[in-house]
Amino acid sequence: MKFFSICALSFLLSTPAMAQLEVMISGGFSGPYKQMLPAFEKATGIKVVTKSGASQGSGPKTIKAQLAAGTTADVVILSREGLTELMEQNKILQGSDVDLAQAPLGLAIPAGNPKPDISTVSAFANALVKAKKIVVPGSTSGIYLTQELFPKLGVSNQISVQVTERGAQSAAILAAREANIAVQPSSELVNIPGIDYVGPIPNSVQLVQTFAAAIVLNSPNQESAKKLIQFLSSPNAVGPIKNSGMNVVP
Repeated sequence: MKFFSICALSFLLSTPAMAQLEVMISGGFSGPYKQMLPAFEKATGIKVVTKSGASQGSGPKTIKAQLAAGTTADVVILSREGLTELMEQNKILQGSDVDLAQAPLGLAIPAGNPKPDISTVSAFANALVKAKKIVVPGSTSGIYLTQELFPKLGVSNQISVQVTERGAQSAAILAAREANIAVQPSSELVNIPGIDYVGPIPNSVQLVQTFAAAIVLNSPNQESAKKLIQFLSSPNAVGPIKNSGMNVVP
């Protein structure tokens, strides 16, 4: 184990000074990523430029749309569903994808509001119906909620739902008290000023999202990209992952 640790550290440190790396990341893994990035840059000397995009959805701000429009990136970090789409389009270096963490769908409310009961499917559905306005992101989780879960629960015609391009936008709307409930990955709802996290939605209607990293095909910085992905998937990530309301990959 000691030998492995020394080798791993040597691998991370063997990087030319002032190397640069471009990362495009969705909101789901942003919490652990932001916590770990300073340590990675300090250990390796690699300067990371971070760009943002949605895992899935429509519009120009998705990671897929930005790459198609010519935005450059060496590493992408997004939901496994979104990454699969990029792999099908041959945008990803084969064999470079690594699962980083998982996040269940959770529910949050404006800070200080009474917390609804969501312990059962019927209680969760009732909380949705009672809410005057629900906000969800338009990416992977929002697609599941609006196209599958809400119709399955029979509440689609009884609720008012605003779909935003990004999870950060829906959380901001909730914090501004312009909505009563937000449903999205737990990692986008914990540690956010102005909102209270109620908890995960019931297991039988749950969508646990896996967030993964991969190297973009034809990246000129593949060695640096490998080092970043190795760092984000190392034991160093366990604390930041848990602090962000996520779970380690089984």
